Amino acid sequence: MVKTTIDNIKAKIDSGEFKVAVVGLGYVGLPLAVEFAKAGFPVVGIDVDGNKTDSINRGISYIPDVPTEDVAKLVEDGKLRATTDFSEIRSVDGIIICVPTPLSKTKDPDMRYIQSAAQSVARYLRPGHVISLESTTYPGTTDEFVKPILESSGLKVGKDIYLAFSPERIDPGNKKYQVKNTPKVVGGVDPASTEIVSYLYSHVIDKVIPVSSAKAAEMTKLLENTFRSVNIALVNEFAIMSNILGIDIWEVIEAASTKPFGFMPFYPGPGIGGHCIPIDPHYLSWKLKTLNYNARFIELASEINTNMPRYVVQRVADALNEFEKSIKGSKILVLGVAYKKDIDDTRESPALDIIKLLEEKGAEVIYNDPYVPELNFNGKQRKSVDLTGELLNSVDCVVIATDHSDYDYRWLVENAKLIIDTKNATKDVPEDIKNQKVVKL
Repeated sequence: MVKTTIDNIKAKIDSGEFKVAVVGLGYVGLPLAVEFAKAGFPVVGIDVDGNKTDSINRGISYIPDVPTEDVAKLVEDGKLRATTDFSEIRSVDGIIICVPTPLSKTKDPDMRYIQSAAQSVARYLRPGHVISLESTTYPGTTDEFVKPILESSGLKVGKDIYLAFSPERIDPGNKKYQVKNTPKVVGGVDPASTEIVSYLYSHVIDKVIPVSSAKAAEMTKLLENTFRSVNIALVNEFAIMSNILGIDIWEVIEAASTKPFGFMPFYPGPGIGGHCIPIDPHYLSWKLKTLNYNARFIELASEINTNMPRYVVQRVADALNEFEKSIKGSKILVLGVAYKKDIDDTRESPALDIIKLLEEKGAEVIYNDPYVPELNFNGKQRKSVDLTGELLNSVDCVVIATDHSDYDYRWLVENAKLIIDTKNATKDVPEDIKNQKVVKL
């Protein structure tokens, strides 16, 4: 019975008639929906935000990594559309859930979005539906949380419907690795689910890696991002120690990188941002606390990375002190408020913490970011200021928080009085031009 059903589903996938719904049309969902549509699948995007669905139906992308021309063509060809109506689930064959998974203020998983999406899907389930969860979460979520919600419909996973976890691996701004050429891990709650969900993704993504269970797939995602979090924390602490010892951490990293084995370079910065690295490891930490285990590396890495904005502000204070100035009353320009270069995403950006801390100490803070023209933060509506030589001369200090490619760093150094460079963005500016005006992290 199950095998026949799987064969029928595979045949429908091969025929190009298999319809896909992507629930959640953010940084993960929209690129995935576009890739499925490009592969020939009829796709409907479902999101509670009517502005997003309206934008897609007009053929306009709001995600920088997804070209508007791609969306427009797919909409025009009838391969992609969007709606806020979950009853569309009835008319599709595959459902991919890509909703946010934030943390609460106490760093506990906030499961409201997954719960809401799963409940909405469950209302319209029918036999043969194939469901994949891509939202990053703690090991056990798919089996213990999502599966019971879906089975409340009366349909059984592995018999009537199929359910797997497949972690998203979106890297905003990455021109080399995008949805299609980034290998896809898939773990079903049962072997049949692993088989059919892997088969579906294999028609869109170059390489699919099946694993033994949904829990293994969930843990894979958490290992990937915890690995980065811990190593970034390590190099951040090395940056602090190097400053105390009077050593250039960037020189040290460059020298260590010449070792052809046993070393992988990570780079210090003002903190970590985005939805993944600052948040995902805490899902695992929370889960282990429920099992009376303390994930010490995760907690320590979080402590170091979270405190980096305070360290940057201290570096600003020390540098201003050399000019007989205090932070209070100083005018400070923050360059870049996105959490990484060449994107517009400010989620969990350390630049925002730096701005808040500087303002708490009495500084007048302005910002420039070519990707973020407006910013509503810390009770204020802000606009990116125009970068001019006159502006640079008027501020007491410039903090490079995001190393956007658009910036002319030599020109910045030539016109600024003092620069705190948290990203080593000025590394190619000659020393005689820097003239001790640049303070590294």
